[in-house]
Amino acid sequence: MEVPDPQYVQADDGAYIAYQVVGDGPVDIAWQADFAGSLDVWWELEWDRMWLEGLASFARLILHDWRATGLSSRNVAVPNLETRAQDLRAVLDAVGSRSTVMGAWFESLAPCVLIAASDPARVRGLVWWNPSPRTAWAPDYPWGDGPDEVAREREALKRWATIEHSQAWADDLSENLATRLPDSVVRWHTKKSRNTCTPDVAIELSEIWWQTDIRAVLPTVQAPTLLISDLAGRSREIGEQVASLMPHAQIEDFTDVGWPTSRSEIDRQHRPKLDAIQRFLGIEPRHVALDTVLSTVLFTDIVGSTAQQARLGDRAWKELVERHHATVREALDGWRGVENDTAGDGFYATFDGPARAIHCAHQVRDRVRDLGIEIRAGIHTGECELIDGKCGGIAVTTGARIAALADPSQVLVSQTVRDLVAGSGFTFQAAGEHELKGVPDRWRLYATT
Repeated sequence: MEVPDPQYVQADDGAYIAYQVVGDGPVDIAWQADFAGSLDVWWELEWDRMWLEGLASFARLILHDWRATGLSSRNVAVPNLETRAQDLRAVLDAVGSRSTVMGAWFESLAPCVLIAASDPARVRGLVWWNPSPRTAWAPDYPWGDGPDEVAREREALKRWATIEHSQAWADDLSENLATRLPDSVVRWHTKKSRNTCTPDVAIELSEIWWQTDIRAVLPTVQAPTLLISDLAGRSREIGEQVASLMPHAQIEDFTDVGWPTSRSEIDRQHRPKLDAIQRFLGIEPRHVALDTVLSTVLFTDIVGSTAQQARLGDRAWKELVERHHATVREALDGWRGVENDTAGDGFYATFDGPARAIHCAHQVRDRVRDLGIEIRAGIHTGECELIDGKCGGIAVTTGARIAALADPSQVLVSQTVRDLVAGSGFTFQAAGEHELKGVPDRWRLYATT
């Protein structure tokens, strides 16, 4: 899905609020991120992107960055709940949304609840995923963070936007999901946090959450509300309490197991929730099973690795491989590649566009030379079969076979790739016609420079 560039609207006090409109469906949905959000980075995680694209497939999706964060004005005071509600109204006015469905995760729906209670004609409905009406513990709210947890979080936020802070965030989420989050998600969270705000602003925003409680407002909300619960334990209990306080709320339970690592797994988690939202809005769900996906595959490995290992010894070789891996992963992050597998000194990654795959391969090729090593790389674009949730099939095999034919520091691509990146500024040199083991036909290959 093509994602348009963000726009700006000025709030009453002159602050600029960045917003984005995606899709053109008959219903307006304003979806809120938590404060760790940035419109430029939000779309880079496949899990988030597929959720937003799913909403935009049947609605006009409206997104924005909070003031003091992301692409919105940074040289302003951190917003309280009322200011956030005013900024959201300004965005909705700018795009001409008069009757809006408002949705969010956890605490982030709070300003929408305020609007629904104070300006009911403006809110068509609410969608609240794992609702959280307050964050801190109270005698009548045993699920909140106690004083010790708040103190630990205050201390942790001093390391905001570092890999250590993101790893702690991932560890907490992994405990809820009963599975470990991939390193690529941790690195994405670090980048997103860094592009959102500085540690002092993160601390101020968290202080606001610890002091906020919207439970008293919930009984006054007349808008129909869909509560989505997909976490066991206290999150489900909180959802049940929220449902009991809202006069027109319905709750739907889902069971998500583990962090999805492929588009098909993400689709299997998102699809039931998206269908539930469409039914809630009176829209008949329509979707096609995700069995195949067009993808660009990239394979790389270190040239002469066995000889290098023998020359350096195990310890030095291990350190070299770790530096190589860090270099490859930095390039994958920069060019929106998804790491699928790592075997020894080789990488298999997928991209949603061939130009990004070529840029990534060139960056890795050039930067590993500083480590005293060379890589070879192969790239192919084709329809990948989703097998047990992972990309497979002949397109993946083709990419691997092309990589095996590359010379040191050479990036080889199939003719399919060359034809898809016309006008992208790459230079190609014919590398002959080849038979690829286990792959039908003969293949014209090209070296990129």
